[in-house]
Amino acid sequence: MTDEKVKILLCEDDENLGMLLREYLQTKGYDADLQPDGEAGYRAFSKNKYDLCVFDVMMPKKDGFALAADVRSLNSEVPIIFLTAKSMKEDILQGFKLGADDYLSKPFSMEELLYRIESILRRVKGKRAKDVVTYQIGEFVFDAQKQMLTYEGESKKLTTKESELLNLLAANANSILERNFALKTIWVDDNYFNARSMDVYITKLRKLLKDDENVAIINIHGKGYKLITPQVKEE
Repeated sequence: MTDEKVKILLCEDDENLGMLLREYLQTKGYDADLQPDGEAGYRAFSKNKYDLCVFDVMMPKKDGFALAADVRSLNSEVPIIFLTAKSMKEDILQGFKLGADDYLSKPFSMEELLYRIESILRRVKGKRAKDVVTYQIGEFVFDAQKQMLTYEGESKKLTTKESELLNLLAANANSILERNFALKTIWVDDNYFNARSMDVYITKLRKLLKDDENVAIINIHGKGYKLITPQVKEE
C-alpha cells in the first residue's frame, strides 16, 4: 500500500471558493491543485498525474464540460465531479454523458463534497481490487484468483460470491465497504433479496475468518461493512 497523498485537480474560477476548497481538502490529507479556469486546468492535467478531478461548470476560457471532454481524451478513467450553480436537468444529463462520476449543485457543504470524493475513491479502489491476486489478512492468506483461503497451512476453496465479497472487503480493509457498492458490483442490483443474500455471505465469511481473533467483519450502521485486520498485504 502506498502512503502517497491522493492528488486532486480542482478547477474553480471563484477565487474565494477555490481557496476555501483547496485548504479544506488539504486539511483532510489530500494534495489539492487549484486552477482558475478550464485552459489552466487542462494544461495542469496534461503535465501531471491526478487521482480525481473537481471541475466547476461555469468557468472562463474553457467551461467544465469542455474541460472534462478534453481530459477524457487523455484519460478515460480518472473520476470527475462537477460543481455548478445550475440545477437544470439537461445540464446534469450532459455532465453524466461526458463521463461525470458525480454532480454537486451550489451551494453545497464542504463535508458533502468530501463524502462524495471519498465514496468515489472507494469505488475506484474496489474496481482495482481485481488486479490484486493475493492478500495477507491477519494470519490468513487469500488467493483471490484461485478463490482459496489458507490458515496455518490448511486451505479452503471459497464460492465465487464468497471470494468476490472477501476481495472487496480486503481491498477496503480497515475502511468502510459501502453496502450499495458491494451489491451493485457483485449482485448487479441492490434490491431487497440481493441485500438479504449478501447478509448471508457476510455471516459465512465471519465463520471462515473466526480462527484469527484479530480479524473481524463489523457492521457500520447505515453504510456497510468494515474488515478489521492488523495486517493486510497485497501481492
